[in-house]
Amino acid sequence: MKNWISIVMGCCIVAIGFVIFINPYGMVPGGVYGSSIVLHSVWPALQVGTYSYFLQIPLMLLSVLLLGKKLGARTLFVVLFTPLVMNALSYLCYPTAEALQSLSPKELLGGSMDLSDHLILAALFGGLCVGGGSGLIIRSQAGTGGTDLVAMMLQKYAHIRFSRAILVIDGLIILCGMLVSGSGLMALYSLVAIFALNFALNFTLNGQRDSKIIYIICKEGASDAGDRTKKVYDYILHELDYTATCIPCRGLYSNSSKEMLMMVVHDKMVPSITQSITRYEPEAFLIVADAYNTYGLRWSKFPTKDDLMLG
Repeated sequence: MKNWISIVMGCCIVAIGFVIFINPYGMVPGGVYGSSIVLHSVWPALQVGTYSYFLQIPLMLLSVLLLGKKLGARTLFVVLFTPLVMNALSYLCYPTAEALQSLSPKELLGGSMDLSDHLILAALFGGLCVGGGSGLIIRSQAGTGGTDLVAMMLQKYAHIRFSRAILVIDGLIILCGMLVSGSGLMALYSLVAIFALNFALNFTLNGQRDSKIIYIICKEGASDAGDRTKKVYDYILHELDYTATCIPCRGLYSNSSKEMLMMVVHDKMVPSITQSITRYEPEAFLIVADAYNTYGLRWSKFPTKDDLMLG
């Protein structure tokens, strides 16, 4: 029940993002809905949500035939419910059929949400709504369909990498939107919306990443190398009041045995740690990397079997 509520909320938030902030200004943030916006600009008789039906349903059927991809009940619900909410919300937000066809922002909610003079706000809020809503949907173990299915097909049959295929598809959609609107400036606002969308999507799926991994290898060979290494160990254990994991390793060039320290810390601790370690061991080799997920003591609780693990 919790997942289904999240899915419904996600669909509604996505619909609000498009109807209030994206569609009235002709922004094209890629994907199926971006293609639907382009089609509506050319043939405004049908609404954006209706065009998405024409695109998404054939794509999902093709994915079953060509990719053997199973269609879950939740994904089917998202594909059918989101355009329905978009169309219903559009009818409620515009006073006349003419305004609905033109998607005029001056008549959106009686003109109270006209952001024609603040398009950067429309792009940011639209991207955040669409990305956040999509994140809720994916976290609830449902798919959103769309151009990722086309990218999978290109990867399988044309041997184009998935990430590159997504980039090409979205780029072509944005280019079509620019040609239809005749405004290169709108393409730039579309890119802002895409950036906000991806930020909100990643934040909703992964949360705020505030942990870093630090790898430390102390310099070998010097006469006082052992003393400097001990100072680094003492600093971590006593001054920092922390701990680390010693990993035996071997230098490929020197063929000498070493110990590499690995520690997970909060990102705000990184500057002081690196400065302190280089003070004790100026020739140390440090690597600082993002920690995708950190579970256990002092960190997040381990996920349960009902949680969605996104890799």
